[in-house]
Amino acid sequence: MSKTTPAELPDSVEELRALLLLQQSEHAQLRDEHTELRAILDEYEAQGETLRATLDEYKVENERLAEAVRLLKSRRFGRSSERSPSTQLGIWNEAEAVVDLEGADVGSGGAEDEEDTIEVPAHTRRKQGRGGRKPLPDHLPRVEIRRDLEDHEKVCPNDPTHALTRIGEERAERLIYEPAKLYVEVEIRDKYACGTCKDGVACREPSAQPIPKSMASSSLLAQVATAKYVDGLPLARQEKILARLGIDLPRATLASWMIRCGELVAPLTDRLLEQIRGGAYVLADETPFQVLKEEGRRAASQSYLWALRLEDPQHPLLYYEYAPSRSGDVAERLLEGFTGYLQTDGYGGYDRFDDPKSEEWSKVVHVGCFVHARRKFDEALRGQGGGKAKGPNKKSTKSRVAQQGLSRIDKLFKVERKYRDLSPEDRYRRRQEELAPLIEELREWTTGALGRVPPTTLAGKAVAYLDRQWPKLERVLEDGRLELSTNAIERAIRPFVVGRKAWLFADTPSGATASARLYSLVETARANGVEPWRYLQTIFARLPEATSRGDYEALLPSNLADELSRIDLR
Repeated sequence: MSKTTPAELPDSVEELRALLLLQQSEHAQLRDEHTELRAILDEYEAQGETLRATLDEYKVENERLAEAVRLLKSRRFGRSSERSPSTQLGIWNEAEAVVDLEGADVGSGGAEDEEDTIEVPAHTRRKQGRGGRKPLPDHLPRVEIRRDLEDHEKVCPNDPTHALTRIGEERAERLIYEPAKLYVEVEIRDKYACGTCKDGVACREPSAQPIPKSMASSSLLAQVATAKYVDGLPLARQEKILARLGIDLPRATLASWMIRCGELVAPLTDRLLEQIRGGAYVLADETPFQVLKEEGRRAASQSYLWALRLEDPQHPLLYYEYAPSRSGDVAERLLEGFTGYLQTDGYGGYDRFDDPKSEEWSKVVHVGCFVHARRKFDEALRGQGGGKAKGPNKKSTKSRVAQQGLSRIDKLFKVERKYRDLSPEDRYRRRQEELAPLIEELREWTTGALGRVPPTTLAGKAVAYLDRQWPKLERVLEDGRLELSTNAIERAIRPFVVGRKAWLFADTPSGATASARLYSLVETARANGVEPWRYLQTIFARLPEATSRGDYEALLPSNLADELSRIDLR
């Protein structure tokens, strides 16, 4: 808009009014242009905010994916053990000093950034020599081979007229292995008839067999079952092993035998489930179990093996069951009538046991697992590359939180190890004195750490998981029998997981059910110190003649432990 000087002003009023109107019009046009430019600028600023927000989202997602990649690499190439190194608690002792629960940021530095001090335990030297070798078992037969000097060697090298006198002997034991031997047992039953009347034939009934009219003996069935369910040896490999011994037994025949054995032992596994339901402290878990030929389902559908363990210091019991679903309805059916402590991981299918409105489960106390909570922090730390500093900055907030959570939970287990050999009563008392304050400190730390790391990160998820599980986790203080973790049931599932890597899947539901039943028996036998092959051979021989409930009770692993010689199978 042009400016007009006083000298240039028109003389007439009309011209002056016209000039004023012109300038007002130009001013209005400029104002409109300014408003339009302001609107464009606001739009650009809004787009900039949107782009910045999108960029922040991409950064968060990128970091989440980077954590996932580092975690996957750690699982693939890193150590598989979750055990903390012996010096780990000392290195990460920062957890007790850093977090200001009144509002200071978890990663704000301070004492935590100072150099850590590691206390090295005293060194213990192992004794020299062969003291570490365990002697060979006494129950193995000994075949002595004596290697004596020849008569001409039993003279003194200084004077041949002096005979040497025997002063002792040197003994060396070697373990001799003989490959498996097969032989055929021929049962001959003499037949009699009356030569005069010629009416009828007298002959003894055939002996009861695990599988009637089959050539499989109880010992052979026990060997096939032990090889598969204890040693993880697929039936296809067993077929080849038998072929090397000159026996043609197709895997289909072996599979059929295992299904028949599963049917044979059903009364025993039913007794196991009854006793577990009647116990006071049960652990539960489940793991995938693929079954190919299941009606109404694709071969790739996921099924599950459910496991229950009655935690009893004298006679622990284990029960496995195949189910096509991971629904909590399966857990309800398995635990029907159970009252007591139920300890599980954080899987939501067990949450129905926490429902205060449920009359059916009001007498079930659901207990959590500190190991699963610890695992989340371990994964978060692995997702950060092990908490190693990157670039000019020291440990990130996420690394700090993961380390602190891991350190605090590790301290619980360190204290708990001191109670390992105590009675439940003494363990309960000691826990109230030493463990309860640490658990309360962990609760306060969890409350303070919530929201200080993004909830989508592994560290944020670990803290949130610990917070959600807390009502179940703190119940370990209620009874001295309770453990801090579900490690016992996870160890019981491990043999199945190892075997699954070899045989991969079950062909039919009947095969899966048979496998679950046989796993129930061999794992209960091992938990009670009974050698699995001897146990299976014994029950396969006796079950065909068992008829009453008492007969079946007598064949449970805990009742045969003394007869079959209890041994340490850990």
